[in-house]
Amino acid sequence: MSESMSWYPSLKIEVGGSPVVSQAGAGLLLRTVEKTGLSRGLSERLSPWRSSGAVHDPGKVVCDLAVMLALGGDCVSDLALLRAEPCVFGAVASDPTVSRLITVLAGDSRKALAAIASARAQARARAWELAGTAAPDYGVDAAAPLTIDLDATLTEAHSDKEHAAPTFKRGFGFHPLRAFVDHGETGTGEPAAVMLRPGNAGSNTAHDHKQLLADALTQLPRVDRWRIGRKVLVRADSGGGTHEFLDYCHRRRVQYSIGFVLTDDIVAALDNLIDTDWIPALDAGGKTRPGAWVTEVTGLLDLSGWPRGMRLVVRKERPHPGAQLRFTDHDGLRLTAFVTNTTTGPLPELELRHRRRARCEDRIRAAKDTGLRNLPFHSYNANRIWTAIVALAMDLTAWTQILAFGPDSARRWEPKTLRLRLFSIPARLARHARRVHLRLPAHNPWTGLALTAFARLAAP
Repeated sequence: MSESMSWYPSLKIEVGGSPVVSQAGAGLLLRTVEKTGLSRGLSERLSPWRSSGAVHDPGKVVCDLAVMLALGGDCVSDLALLRAEPCVFGAVASDPTVSRLITVLAGDSRKALAAIASARAQARARAWELAGTAAPDYGVDAAAPLTIDLDATLTEAHSDKEHAAPTFKRGFGFHPLRAFVDHGETGTGEPAAVMLRPGNAGSNTAHDHKQLLADALTQLPRVDRWRIGRKVLVRADSGGGTHEFLDYCHRRRVQYSIGFVLTDDIVAALDNLIDTDWIPALDAGGKTRPGAWVTEVTGLLDLSGWPRGMRLVVRKERPHPGAQLRFTDHDGLRLTAFVTNTTTGPLPELELRHRRRARCEDRIRAAKDTGLRNLPFHSYNANRIWTAIVALAMDLTAWTQILAFGPDSARRWEPKTLRLRLFSIPARLARHARRVHLRLPAHNPWTGLALTAFARLAAP
């Protein structure tokens, strides 16, 4: 008699048994939709696109798409995941119905995008109000401002979509520009605005940066009270370091920390410095970093053509092993620069604050994991609607984290982790006293966290 060599138990596969829901943890997203008033806002603002006799509310369709993307889908047909569980997600529109709605919205994309953005702004204000001390704008001032990060990324197109174009990395597709609200070290972040652009759009297009920042500021609750603007910090890489965009930030009176392209004049000015002019830089933990220094060279250059109050800071460091030096590097050290109008704070801390803009790369990765990697439509305006729904899905995830998890580590989890550990928790359907109950498995290691999250979202 041969002995089994399998590492896993032998299971008999069959169909039957009690009703089971495979994505019960997604109920956290649905409770967030209700608690923030997003469902009501989308229904009201998208009502002009609801035809007479329509069965499905356009707001519900858009919200279902956002929930589907938050759960890991990346095309309209993935709505089948929600459609298979009507006891949890309600009536979900068919794929042809969803495609027709996207086509109708794309036909008047300017108004449709404004309607979705308005519903997002209203829900964001409610979410931040409910979050209390955990809200991103809690206690912000000039010394601890609310941070908005601007950055672009590339989205590949594998077919000839409208306005897809060659990219600077020799690919083909689009070059969307995005703005994210940074939640700091205790959280992740949420999208404030997105601009879909052809693949050949410039990295330093000032007009696009200005429009994106304007759209992002309208998403902030109580923005009309922030007339001074110093409570908002705008961070960007050197693509934002243009005269026009810095002038715009100066006029809006926001703080900024923008990467700056090194010129020959800046590198030459460094020869006038002595060793004591360089201050040791800080690492990510706020401790002195060996082999890295910062200095300010504002007074060594003619910056009269730039906005008043702009400071130019240069960082030098030993290059990483294998890194190639550039023409602008100096004495075998890698040079980078940024400009800021912040007048207070030690120079190393301002430079560390600027380098923390790298968290924006995490937000872009999360966006690509939430539907941005695949733009499913041929029409450019339809894909613009899709990117707005991607932003809505990321908002739902971020709001769920700040409302349901509080100081727990789950507030910092990225979408893939949330899906694996929480959203995909199964449950058994049970009906009692004319109500439908979801019974989560007691042996699941994340059931306790899910129950706590549901309780927080159910609290008045």
